Amino acid sequence: MNKLTSKQRAYLRSLAQTMDPIFQIGKSDVTPEITKAIDQALEARELIKISVLNNCMEEPEEVMKVLSARTQSLPIQIIGRKIILYRPSKDKPKIQLPK
Repeated sequence: MNKLTSKQRAYLRSLAQTMDPIFQIGKSDVTPEITKAIDQALEARELIKISVLNNCMEEPEEVMKVLSARTQSLPIQIIGRKIILYRPSKDKPKIQLPK
């Protein structure tokens, strides 16, 4: 996975602004099941927002590192307890990044 430019990262952040979180990480932390579901969501949507609940044992930064490593996705941003991840689809890329 290649690095993103600051312009591309800003573009992805702007797309994610209006998105709602589609996953919540709680006290069960990052399980293999949630990792698999996030991996499938990244393939389908490319850009997802995840909410880290207050009862999660890990900090959002740590959750983001673990998820991005396990799903080979790029961490885009952390806002409070919300994480934004991006990975281009292998089959049908939808998001066109600026050059």
